[in-house]
Amino acid sequence: MSDQPPTSTTPPPAPPDPPKIPSSTSTDDLPVALSASLVLTSLPRDGKIALDKALHPRPTKVNIRFKPIGSAPALDKAVYKIKTSQRFENVAKFLRDSLGLKSSEGIFLYVNSTFAPGGDENVGNLWNCFRVDDQLIVSYAMNAAFG
Repeated sequence: MSDQPPTSTTPPPAPPDPPKIPSSTSTDDLPVALSASLVLTSLPRDGKIALDKALHPRPTKVNIRFKPIGSAPALDKAVYKIKTSQRFENVAKFLRDSLGLKSSEGIFLYVNSTFAPGGDENVGNLWNCFRVDDQLIVSYAMNAAFG
């Protein structure tokens, strides 16, 4: 006698047919009303950032207003344009050249008379965060003016 169960000769059941897409092209159906369509209650984070960039493009040049502090000489013109891709050290070099300062003479620059940004700071980022009336206010002094 054998210990194996008897084998069945019936094949396994066939999977059901997938649902068919109706091929009707009748025009009797009404279109879906706008009130029944899907509405997003909020944009995904990446979508919001992309939309903000499209609606409010970042300028390629920004205005910088120079304000002297104390005995620092004033510039002929107070407002200049600079590319947003420039680093803040270029602002300091431009100001030093415009005032005719020697490399041994010190100059101290402050944004909004509040803090002295590092030379590697991006002008576009500073303008984006600290602008006043679409201008980056850069105060300058020959001696340390704050702190």
